[in-house]
Amino acid sequence: MTLTAALHIARSGLAVTSGRTALVSRNVVGAGEVLSSRKIANVVTGPGGGVHLASITRASDSALLAHMLAANSAAGQQKTVVDALDRLDATVLDPELEASPAALIGKLTEAIQLYASVPHDVVAAQSAVAAANDVARALNSATDTVQSMRQQADADIASSVDRLNQLLAQFEAVNTAIVDGTRRGADVTDYLDARDRLLLSISEEVGIRTVVRSNNDMVVYTDSGVTLFETKARSVTFERTHIYSPATVGNAVFIDGVQVTGRPGGMAIGSGRLAGLASIRDEIATTYQSQLDEIARGLIEAFAESDQSATPALPDAPGLFTYPGAPAMPATGSLIVGLAGTISVSASVDPAQGGTASKLRDGGIAGGAYDYNPGGAASFSGRLQELVDRMGEQRAFDPAAGLTTFSTISGFAASSVAWLQEGRAVASAEADYRTTLFERSSEALSNATGVNLDEEMMTLLELERSYQATSRLITVVDEMFRALLAAAG
Repeated sequence: MTLTAALHIARSGLAVTSGRTALVSRNVVGAGEVLSSRKIANVVTGPGGGVHLASITRASDSALLAHMLAANSAAGQQKTVVDALDRLDATVLDPELEASPAALIGKLTEAIQLYASVPHDVVAAQSAVAAANDVARALNSATDTVQSMRQQADADIASSVDRLNQLLAQFEAVNTAIVDGTRRGADVTDYLDARDRLLLSISEEVGIRTVVRSNNDMVVYTDSGVTLFETKARSVTFERTHIYSPATVGNAVFIDGVQVTGRPGGMAIGSGRLAGLASIRDEIATTYQSQLDEIARGLIEAFAESDQSATPALPDAPGLFTYPGAPAMPATGSLIVGLAGTISVSASVDPAQGGTASKLRDGGIAGGAYDYNPGGAASFSGRLQELVDRMGEQRAFDPAAGLTTFSTISGFAASSVAWLQEGRAVASAEADYRTTLFERSSEALSNATGVNLDEEMMTLLELERSYQATSRLITVVDEMFRALLAAAG
C-alpha cells in the first residue's frame, strides 16, 4: 500500500466518523420527540480500501406502527363515547338523589297514594300535581340535554373534518418530499418520521391502514377501505346542522364522495373520533331519546281518562299528562319521536295554570264527559286508586327504545337508567383497555425503533476511539512523508 493510498483511507475514515458523529447528535436531539426513529449510517468500503457514508436509513417496524395506529383510533372512539355518556348521565344523576325521571315517577306514585288516603286534602292534591310537573319538567330537560349533545356532536364532527383535511394537506406535502428525496438518493429519514407523526394524528380522527409503494410513496385508506390519500389528498366533506330537535337527522360525512358515516353507509368507518361522534349523534343519543319518549307516552296512557257518560261515545283522552297531539291518544306501544320534550301537565288540573288540582281525584280534566265524581264527594278516592293501579300495570313499549317491550312505567324508566349505566361502564372499561393497548404498542414501537441514549453514548465513545486511531494513522503517514522528503533532500 502506498502512503498516498494510506492517506486517502485515513481521510475517508475521518469523513465517515464526522458524518456518524453528526448522526448520533441528531438521534440524541430527537430522542424526546414522538415517533422519532433511530437513524442508522450505512458505511461501505470503496475501491482502494477507502470508506464512505453510502446512505442514512432509520429503524422501522411497519407492523408495530400499524398496531399502534389502530389502537389509537379505537381509543379515540371510546373516549368520545365515554364523554358523551357522562353527559347523558347528568339526566339521571344518582337515583338516590331522586332527580331522575325514574325516581320522580316513584315520587309521583307515592304522592297519588297519599292523596288517595286523604282525598279531601287540598294540599295533598296540589302536592300530587306538583310531583307530576316535576316528572314532566325532568323529561323536558332530559330531551334538551340529549338534543344539545347531538348538536355538540355535530359541531365536533365538523371540527374533526376540518382537522382531517388540514392533516391530509400536510401529509401530501411531506409525502411528496419523501418521494422526491428517495428518487434523488437524499436523506429522507426526518421526513419519514414527520409522516409517521401525521399518521398518528390522522388516526385519532379516523381508523386507517396504509400501503407503501416504490420510492417510499404511501397510500392511506380508512379502516373501511375508502381512499384518504393516494398521490393527492382526498376531500373530506360534511354539512353541519346547527339546530337539533328529536326528529332531526344529521348529515353524513363523505370522503372523496363516498359516505363513511350515518345510515345507510355502505363503507362506514369503524373507529376513530369521527366514528365515535357519529355513533353518539345517530345511535346512542337517539336511542336514549326514544326511551324518554316511551316513558312520556306511558305516562299519558296511564293517566288517560275514559268517557263516564251514560252512553259512552267519546274516545279516551289525555288526563293529568297531555301533549300537543291531544285530545287524541298516542298509539299504544308505538313511539312518538320527541314526545318527552313536549309532555306537560294539563292546564285544567294545574293550579299554576289556573286549573283545579282536585280534578285529579274527580276526573273531568279532558272535559265534562270524563267526570268520575259528578257528585263532588270529598271522600271519593276510586279514581285515585285506579291511577295507582294503572301505574303498576304492565304495558307495551316500542322495541325501537332498545329495552324490554313489556313492563310497568317505573320498571321501564329504571331499565333506561340501567341501560345508560351499563353503557357507561362498558364504554369506560373499553376505553381504558384501548388506551392501555395504545400505550403498550407505543412502548413496543419505541423499544424497537426509538433512540436509546445509552447506546448512542456508547457509539459516540467508539467514534471517538476511531477518530483517535485515524488521526494517529494520518500523523504516522505525515511523519513518513517528512522522512522521505528529508532523505530525498
